[in-house]
Amino acid sequence: MSERGALRARLDLLAREVAKFGAVGLVGLLVNIAVFNLLRHTTDLQVVRASVLATFVAILCNYVGFRYWTYRDRDKTGRTRELTLFLLFSAAGAVIENGVLYLATYGFDWNSPVQSNVFKILGIGIATLFRFWSYRTWVFKALPAEVRPVEAPPAEAPSAGTSSAETPPAEEAARSAERFLEQRRPTETVEPDPVRR
Repeated sequence: MSERGALRARLDLLAREVAKFGAVGLVGLLVNIAVFNLLRHTTDLQVVRASVLATFVAILCNYVGFRYWTYRDRDKTGRTRELTLFLLFSAAGAVIENGVLYLATYGFDWNSPVQSNVFKILGIGIATLFRFWSYRTWVFKALPAEVRPVEAPPAEAPSAGTSSAETPPAEEAARSAERFLEQRRPTETVEPDPVRR
């Protein structure tokens, strides 16, 4: 594949990944905003505390979407490590997201419902950039490229009445080993010295 074709394939893969990440993120955004406004209007929680709770509900929702849809083809061997890193980077994103809301609410006294939602969404947008980078780099790691097997030396023509498709794998491996050893044997034969009596 040409360098240009390889670049185009990588960009296509990245575009699909961004689209899937964005779709899961959009669902998370809706969950986040819905829970935030529900808590804000039905409880006496302060704005930032309601936002933090809403963020963590959305994080749990997002993990399911990322693991089982966006990054379903990524490495699944270290689930404990994956979940730990996901929660760690999600917590960092929550600090970014809610830091923006905290600054607007307590730094500038912008805490009307509309202002709170605007700064909540702004914080989510900034935190999303961080989360995208950290999730794809550290949490949902790409599987290593498959190693191509080393080609075996060409096989001898099968004897009459058998085909290579009918040869059992163990027998074929034994034949390959014999051919390898035959190639390594010295071609000259050395006569042993006569034993003196």
